[in-house]
Amino acid sequence: MISQKIRSIAPEMDPLRLGMGWTADDLSRPQILIESTFGESHPGSAHLLELAHAAKEGAALEDGRGALYFATDICDGMAQGHDGINFSLASRDILCGLIEIHALATPFDGAVFLSSCDKSVPAHLMAAGRINTPCVVMPGGVMAAGPELLTLEEIGKYSAMFQRGEISREQFSFYQHNACPSCGACSFMGTACTMQVMAEALGLALPGTALLPAADMQGLRAAAREAGRQAVRLARLGLTPRQIVTRESFENAILVHAAVSGSTNALLHLPAIAREFGVELSGRDFDRLHRGALYLADIRPAGKWPAAYLHGAGGVPRVMEEIRGALHLDVLTATGKTLGENLDELRANGYYERCARALEGTGLSAQDIVRPASSPLGRDGAIAVLFGNLAPGGCVVKHTAVPAQMHRALLRARPFDCEEDAIAAVLAHRVQPGDAVFIRYEGPRGSGMPEMFYTTEAIASDESLGSSIALITDGRFSGASKGPAVGHVSPEAAQGGPIALVEEGDLIELDIPARVLRIAGIAGEPKSEEEIAAVLAERRARWQPKPPRYTGGILSLYTRTALSPMEGGGVNGQ
Repeated sequence: MISQKIRSIAPEMDPLRLGMGWTADDLSRPQILIESTFGESHPGSAHLLELAHAAKEGAALEDGRGALYFATDICDGMAQGHDGINFSLASRDILCGLIEIHALATPFDGAVFLSSCDKSVPAHLMAAGRINTPCVVMPGGVMAAGPELLTLEEIGKYSAMFQRGEISREQFSFYQHNACPSCGACSFMGTACTMQVMAEALGLALPGTALLPAADMQGLRAAAREAGRQAVRLARLGLTPRQIVTRESFENAILVHAAVSGSTNALLHLPAIAREFGVELSGRDFDRLHRGALYLADIRPAGKWPAAYLHGAGGVPRVMEEIRGALHLDVLTATGKTLGENLDELRANGYYERCARALEGTGLSAQDIVRPASSPLGRDGAIAVLFGNLAPGGCVVKHTAVPAQMHRALLRARPFDCEEDAIAAVLAHRVQPGDAVFIRYEGPRGSGMPEMFYTTEAIASDESLGSSIALITDGRFSGASKGPAVGHVSPEAAQGGPIALVEEGDLIELDIPARVLRIAGIAGEPKSEEEIAAVLAERRARWQPKPPRYTGGILSLYTRTALSPMEGGGVNGQ
């Protein structure tokens, strides 16, 4: 045990721990770092202290000693609509770095990582690979839907409708007051729920623990207690995350991502996580694996039902059972067993029958939520990675959320250098059908790579625009985004990527089936590739980089060093 080796060379450690109430017997037990994002920062973290104590109890049941550590995350929802959202992606890397400090300044034998949401779950998965201490990831569950299955991702739509005078202040207030009825991750397959699913699909969360109902605190506590117990067992076995998570694990996760129509932000987070595990993962891997992949989960925003219903259908194990033939079943997991062994065990021990009780009273069956492989919602995954003279490094679109008529389109460029100008133009009807709205200088080096959530919602909720224009950005989108939204354009504008060179009236070709995004004409006139290359060269010669948006503080450090959007953002050199 590493803690015992450290004790022998750090004589002050024992008295300092005894000063916190540890006993002499505790000092010789396996020591477990219980790292959570508990804090009154948002519903995904406000309840985690209770789960941290349950994990500590579980460690004690296996004769281990848990220690509670905290690194509170921020909420993208609370950061929306102001410059706070610029800190969001950077917070992922900072959380990971703080956990690294916690774990390595005072080494532990094992760990439990408790988190629920957009940046905290990826940060914990990154930290698991970086510190490589035997661990279990414990997701914090998902909130219930509100009245009439109201979920938070609808607030952006209702906000745009209120600003356009289509609903009253009273109606809008009702939606605001009822969209988040409990703790847990927001109840749609946004980034938070997607990353909980990814934690389990990678094998680091115990089977069936992603998207547990947060309203069932008894069930969550039991799962957290088991996570604490398993962390001690793994510590005794010496089974580390890098022994569990391999390239095959990431391929499994991407196939599950396709099946649940997961957030495009997974293309930021999974490559960043993979780097910490020594695995190279690119947008081309996502595109290759999504092609022909089954899309099965009828979960919002692409589908009908709130994410809280997925557990009743059998959760991630049910999804994996349906695509079992495509998965690497011999990968190890945090149970110490293979994925195939876990699935067999769940089927034999009544797991799916227990899950089905959560759907009682809904009138729905498991197959209404997770379609059988024989009748999928789609057969080409959920996302496509596009390339072309506009995005030589790639970009991503969630094609399951794009109207069919926009899968192939020729559009007129309307470039904006920040989101504020773009959303003002959309709401004032200065954007017309057939436009390609560009929001640039919003990538990792431009502003920290915020979400373009309110702009996408303003477009998707406008009947004249929702199926007739595209939004193209080097920024990112909320996992709740719908419509023809193309993000992560690389290289980004701040690095002089072609997106910085687009001018008003350029013709933009969007061809999702062919995986193409390119400038196809200048000033409304079609041009050859050679002619366009010459024009772009001339524009590049005139282009001047913008002054840094941040000259002090953490975003100054982040925007100077961040990787490109399609490399996952994050601090360069990780």
